[in-house]
Amino acid sequence: MSAPFIMDHPLIQHKLSFLRDKNTGSKEFRELICEIAMLMCYEATRNLTLEEVEIETPICKTKTKVVAGKKLALVPILRAGLGMVDGVLKMVPAAKVGHIGLYRDPETKEPHEYYCKLPNDIASRDVIVLDPMLATGGSAIDAIRMLKQKGVSAIKFMCIIAAPEGLAALTKAHPDVQVYCAALDQCLNEHAYIVPGLGDAGDRIFGTK
Repeated sequence: MSAPFIMDHPLIQHKLSFLRDKNTGSKEFRELICEIAMLMCYEATRNLTLEEVEIETPICKTKTKVVAGKKLALVPILRAGLGMVDGVLKMVPAAKVGHIGLYRDPETKEPHEYYCKLPNDIASRDVIVLDPMLATGGSAIDAIRMLKQKGVSAIKFMCIIAAPEGLAALTKAHPDVQVYCAALDQCLNEHAYIVPGLGDAGDRIFGTK
């Protein structure tokens, strides 16, 4: 079981403070989500395989390195996960993007699938699952289970804020999945919201209530 990677980089923590602020509007919130995802992608892709190639600079021919091996796919959990996609794509523009739609039952807090569209070659790709919030862990657990059923074997999960309860549930259900997050918060409240958290990420990204 891999320990979660908590990203305490000063730039991420700085942007996270504004992300949490209830007075931050949707436009700035979206920009911050995108920027934090881009910074987190740097660490989440650290172990990508490289291969040596020969190029010609304006001065001479030289050998240098490019990303090799499996290609990447990003799978945001709808709808809040969409906010992280552009930031990661700026770093890895050749990645394909799939989508998994899950909604949480307001009574049971359990996730239910309503949409799944993945690249045809998803099983041959390294996959990063994106969701700003890891609360109960139910949506992340189900999304990763769906990917494994499609034959995906290399999966990472990237969130911005995690609750201890959700992190424990996810690592227990999928101990082979490396988790990356920017902050591990205190707990969940009685409504399964992360404390202190930032509220409902989807509502704040898209300006809904």
